[in-house]
Amino acid sequence: MTDARAVHVVGGGLAGSEAAFQLAERGHRVVLHEMRGVRGTPAHQTDRLAELVCSNTFKSTEVTNAHGLLKAEMRLLGSLVLQGADAARVAAGSALAVDRDAFSAYVHERVLAHPLVTVTREEVVGVPSAPAIIATGPLTSDALAESVRARLGVQSLAFYDAIAPIVSVESVDQSVAFRAARWNKETMPTGGAGEGPGRGEGVGDGAGSEGDDAIREGAYLNCPMDKAQYEAFLDALTAADQFTAHEFDQAPYFEGCMPVEEMARRGRESLRFGPMKPVGLRNPRTGKRPWAVIQLRREDRAGRMWNIVGCQTRLRIPEQQRVFRLIPGLEGAEFLRFGSIHRNTYLNAPAALTPHLSLRDDAMVMFAGQLTGVEGYTESTATGLLAAINLARLLAGREPVVPPPVTMLGALYRYLREADAEHFQPMNANFGLLEELPDPPRDKHRKRELYAERSLAAMAAWIGEHGLV
Repeated sequence: MTDARAVHVVGGGLAGSEAAFQLAERGHRVVLHEMRGVRGTPAHQTDRLAELVCSNTFKSTEVTNAHGLLKAEMRLLGSLVLQGADAARVAAGSALAVDRDAFSAYVHERVLAHPLVTVTREEVVGVPSAPAIIATGPLTSDALAESVRARLGVQSLAFYDAIAPIVSVESVDQSVAFRAARWNKETMPTGGAGEGPGRGEGVGDGAGSEGDDAIREGAYLNCPMDKAQYEAFLDALTAADQFTAHEFDQAPYFEGCMPVEEMARRGRESLRFGPMKPVGLRNPRTGKRPWAVIQLRREDRAGRMWNIVGCQTRLRIPEQQRVFRLIPGLEGAEFLRFGSIHRNTYLNAPAALTPHLSLRDDAMVMFAGQLTGVEGYTESTATGLLAAINLARLLAGREPVVPPPVTMLGALYRYLREADAEHFQPMNANFGLLEELPDPPRDKHRKRELYAERSLAAMAAWIGEHGLV
């Protein structure tokens, strides 16, 4: 054991579970505090560690995709969460989608089984004494959030995230819905709050290629709409009753997790050129491209649960049943989970935290996960991993380190350090964060290959230089 003091990790989500395990692997006694079990949240359904409350995908695994590159860097650092994702993986082509129950069970059991980890079920209401990592995520309790605000001297920011419904595959009319991936290869949008801009995946930076296995194993179901069906759905969606409150009306939604009804109000074509775009899909029964399409993505290994992609919502439950059953193929849909909206809290990292995301007056009290202003499962986990590395270094009398900005993880940390504090917003991994290549090629795919080669070489060198694994 490298230090006699116990390290306190607050929050048993992805970042907290990763941080606790990594600290224990480095010889430190860890007390992991998780309030679920004594107090629930609006989004969680179990008290297991690392429960996924929104999407079941960690996005692409390809290094020419920003999220895939970040995962490749994390694998070099020995991420437990990615080991769990690999063990619970379900068919989704190059996207790392998981059976959420199998995934959380894997991480939960690995953390609890570690002899240096103790899990305590309690709500932490104040900033703990050093050494500590606060990784309470977007659903940080009011008491702890207030304590953090008081300690930092700045206001935390808040927005609201919405999640999409899940339906039973037995209730999908597969004489209407058809199985296919866009262009037979593209990774579809994932949707879902906490996973970042789901509508961007499969469009622009989030896109990854997907093989024929996605079609053979049924990774996606497509519900085609003609123009009249699309217009009827749009009318019902925009007129439907939704949960309302004053703070909801003022909520600055994260763009990628905007409720589908809010997006629909932007214009009659906003959905048809967004999450319901028909491009790259042909209905095999007609040979034609639909006017619009709603996609379903499998949520579990057995293929019994399917997410209505891009349909994050704050509609009331009866309205969800009425409106989403207007989708062709979902007329008899059995809802296994309804969509919902919940608070998402994050800190103004560039205004309040150090470059390694600690308190400015105590380097050994760190923050990790979505609370720091990153968006997405992979990004959140990565901050937990690096927080554990740096806290272990500080406890050993060494300085904290951050990867170079030519790596995806280093570029994220640079954003959290250098972003405009007056207009700070959460950020996903994306190639726009990386330093430009000295002589970038015009070919976009080749450019991303060169980004990946440079990033992984730099990460390996950085790991070797500091003896991190």
